[in-house]
Amino acid sequence: MKHIVILGDGMADEPIEALGGLTPLQAADTPYMDKLAALGRNGRLKTVPDGFHPGSEVANMAVLGYNMPKVYEGRGVLEAASIGVELQPGDLAMRCNLICVEGEILKNHSAGHISTEESDELIKFLNQELGSEQVVFYTGVSYRNLLVIKGGDKRLDCTPPHDVPLRPFRPLLIKPEAPEANDTAELLNNLILKSQEILKDHPVNQRRIALGKDPANSIWPWSPGYRPAMETMQQMYGFEKGAVISAVDLIRGIGVYAGLEVLTVEGATGLYDTNYEGKAEAALQALKTNDFVYLHVEASDEAGHEGDVDLKIKTIEYLDKRAIKPIFETLQTWDEPVAIAVLPDHPTPCSIRTHTNEPIPFIIYKPGQTPDAVQCYDEYAAKEGYYGELKEDEFMREFLKD
Repeated sequence: MKHIVILGDGMADEPIEALGGLTPLQAADTPYMDKLAALGRNGRLKTVPDGFHPGSEVANMAVLGYNMPKVYEGRGVLEAASIGVELQPGDLAMRCNLICVEGEILKNHSAGHISTEESDELIKFLNQELGSEQVVFYTGVSYRNLLVIKGGDKRLDCTPPHDVPLRPFRPLLIKPEAPEANDTAELLNNLILKSQEILKDHPVNQRRIALGKDPANSIWPWSPGYRPAMETMQQMYGFEKGAVISAVDLIRGIGVYAGLEVLTVEGATGLYDTNYEGKAEAALQALKTNDFVYLHVEASDEAGHEGDVDLKIKTIEYLDKRAIKPIFETLQTWDEPVAIAVLPDHPTPCSIRTHTNEPIPFIIYKPGQTPDAVQCYDEYAAKEGYYGELKEDEFMREFLKD
């Protein structure tokens, strides 16, 4: 049996008064998720281990069954792998967001979802003005870029910018967690403040302002770490070949370390306008030559960060009709059975516009397996499912079991 995970990032939520007390998952029209829930077995998964921040890097690695206390090294190292940056011993890698600051307020974590082309121009400028043998900036995707500090100390208290929209930024500057990290923290905070001086008048930002868009007028480094020691999924679970499909560098980087082939889909954006059909087709093609496929769709998470309930519902419905439907219907015509899992990595409630560590609902559908009594897919129906609540690598081992 082959296996495909379809993950809607941040899809889970909390009851919303404007929806009559329903969550976006409950309010959305999702006939194919509901069909899989009825045909399969359901449960909840604790994707954020105790003591860990509920970030997408933690949650996605936990879905794949990795032992987070053993392997976790932050987002930066994963995004470095995704864009082909080979980290050397002592290299400190950090996610480096381009953000929008208004006065003293951190307005948003994405500079209004700046394009990769604009971001590349700004990152090259930052390298020219602030880079050195010790400090190197690398272009990623959109606002998600990479900063490498050679000889940096990772013992830093950093705030993810998507956790703190509309809050003053200065109290959130980087703080050392050990005396030896003082120099690294001071260097990074100086880079943040200097970036604000030199980016405000850059032509890219002047053009964005003229078009009524948010400028990318500051960097925000966070999630520090060194190169992780991760087993591949082949070593962990014994299958031969796997692939990952995502528009997000972070997930692609996890795929590199996990031993999965990273597949690129034209028009995959990480937003509601992503190429759902293209991702579905790529997943089906990948299943022909791989034993395991991890299809990641970011759109619902970004809608949650925006606090946009209607958009979040739309992204969930798009995932159902434009990705899950064609995958499910096509697989019904195949001779070889394919197991399907559907789940988010973590909740991203629209009310607070950031991630929480609540267990998430999941479906495991395997052709020929006796279903449980659950008839629809949402945060509450899953509580009544066959699997109860799983943790650590229990979900992935159950899913991959023939």
